[in-house]
Amino acid sequence: MTDLIAPIHYRELADKDPEAVCRRTGCFYDKDRQCYELEVWDDVYHIYPHEPRIECQGRASQAVHEYLSIFIVHYLLTAVEAVIEGEWISEKDIPGGPTFFRGPHAIPTDLITRTYQNDIAAFGRRCRVLRGETVEMGDAAFRFQMTGRLPVVVLYWQGDEDFPPEARMLFDRSICRFLALDVVFALAVEICARIGRPGGK
Repeated sequence: MTDLIAPIHYRELADKDPEAVCRRTGCFYDKDRQCYELEVWDDVYHIYPHEPRIECQGRASQAVHEYLSIFIVHYLLTAVEAVIEGEWISEKDIPGGPTFFRGPHAIPTDLITRTYQNDIAAFGRRCRVLRGETVEMGDAAFRFQMTGRLPVVVLYWQGDEDFPPEARMLFDRSICRFLALDVVFALAVEICARIGRPGGK
């Protein structure tokens, strides 16, 4: 169990009606093993709320990062049957975002720019490995389907002699309906770390 997830959140998930959780989130529940199966980004995760633990099926030998675990548990707890709105917003457009997403909670897009600098082609290759789909924004941009109900776009601009390279993240406006700001931050950290880690999964 990750130290960053309070045990009460696993207990809350264990007390939920699995059928209702599956309907809200699009996940699957295995009654025999008492675990949820949820596809997140490019892997399948098994969540055992009674134990509690999370296993990654595609990278079973690797521990699930704490920030990703936070996102997964809270997504199962709070996701709603919301229609994807198709309107992209930044973290600052989420209610409370301008105050929250700064200082220690600034989204760490520098993890991406430090890796790729002005190498747009390398950024694109990495995003395609992670199942990103090209969208027409910035100098390069890719859309990732984090879950069936949560798309995210990562944009990249090359730098020049006046401005350094820049990366940004956009979310579908429907995210405002169900994810708390700290959970959005946890998801964003995982995205930045994964894209900024060339050669890894």
